[in-house]
Amino acid sequence: MERLGTGIGWRPEIADAVERMPGIDWVEAVAENVCPGHLPASLLRLRERGVTVVPHGVSLGLGGADRPDEDRLTALAERAATLGAPLVTEHIAFVRAGGPLTASPRLEAGHLLPVPRTRDALDVLCENVRIAQAALPVPLAVENIAALISWPGEEMTEGQFLYELADRTGVRLLIDVANLHTNHVNRGEDPAEALADLPLEAIAYVHVAGGFERDGVWHDSHAHPVPRPVLDILTDLASRVSPPGVLLERDENFPEPSELEGELTAIRGALEKGREQAGVSSEEGGGESVTVAAGRGTKTSPDTAADTPRDAADAVSDTAPARQRLALAQTALLSALVAGTPVPEGFDRVRVAVQARALAGKRADVIAKVAPELPEILGAGYRAAFLGYAHGHPMGAGYRRDALDFAGYLLGSGLPEDPHARAGLREWWLERSGTRPRSHRPAVRLARATRRVLLRR
Repeated sequence: MERLGTGIGWRPEIADAVERMPGIDWVEAVAENVCPGHLPASLLRLRERGVTVVPHGVSLGLGGADRPDEDRLTALAERAATLGAPLVTEHIAFVRAGGPLTASPRLEAGHLLPVPRTRDALDVLCENVRIAQAALPVPLAVENIAALISWPGEEMTEGQFLYELADRTGVRLLIDVANLHTNHVNRGEDPAEALADLPLEAIAYVHVAGGFERDGVWHDSHAHPVPRPVLDILTDLASRVSPPGVLLERDENFPEPSELEGELTAIRGALEKGREQAGVSSEEGGGESVTVAAGRGTKTSPDTAADTPRDAADAVSDTAPARQRLALAQTALLSALVAGTPVPEGFDRVRVAVQARALAGKRADVIAKVAPELPEILGAGYRAAFLGYAHGHPMGAGYRRDALDFAGYLLGSGLPEDPHARAGLREWWLERSGTRPRSHRPAVRLARATRRVLLRR
């Protein structure tokens, strides 16, 4: 595996600062935010300097019941080729549900949701990963995610689930130590036990990020400083294996460059502390050794032979029944989260409600970025209005369509009450809901309206 070194998540808001930061060996860019034909000048300059750029996907939904979308895979492959990336990364998560498998409307989460650690989910995930691997020009690594909720009836720990995934597919792992901390707070899972179960030889690189705790729930915000417990998990990981790369993630609420550089310094310190601990362990003759190999690795101990990875031919070839069962389960959960249907049996209703509020809040934040005119038109009432809309109107076709539907919903309800705001909202909706922009010339608008009336007759 290529050594990446120390990196930071590239975002447009901090592009200039990233270019000036000392000691940055590589960056990671959100794949969906990069257009292959129009790469940002900052990324081009970084590449010219020899800085590696890795595309990080967020919308493929490899943990969903459906097979990966061919268009999304093609787009991810194009970005990998354009950036000259040594690998691409995605998440072990589902992001949509419903559709033909359940004969129900398609639902979009707008967020990464946890996959149940069951045999059904593992079989489907393995097949989806193989499909993605075959479509991509470079190796794939998949990331463990943070979760607010736990699935009932799980059959494996996270470490066991990831180990078998890597064993059956040869996929590499992107381990997010902040997500291990999140799952510790929210689900009572021991990060050290998770690390002990992981196939450490399969690690491609590591994510480090911040969050915050509210009412006993840890929110993986990527908008707060990296806390000490996350750095401690990184130290534990570095005492077990030398990760090929470590990257600081920050998506919002960007601090001054000096603060980001301070966090990178703290990350390097946590890694060095782990290496020192590994040296002490080695001198004492204890612990497990890890052999790193291309593709699938092997995990050995002084007293046991290497485990033999399962050949792909041994995998389940017909996942249709598993996909059907998984589709029904994921659709029921997502419907409860975004459409207000009853919470499926076995789930913690309080946690599901917390997750539902978090999804609606994130949706409002994204819509405000996709359609910044809406908060300007609606003013202080924007967020309350959107949350009221979101409660009974799940997203089914992406954020841009969601913004139009939200505006149409308000107008259909006689809102906003202020006539100037309502006129502005109507003008915004008409401008974007047609097949072409509205003309600002009255004669042209009248001609188009007349033509529509004649066509209806």
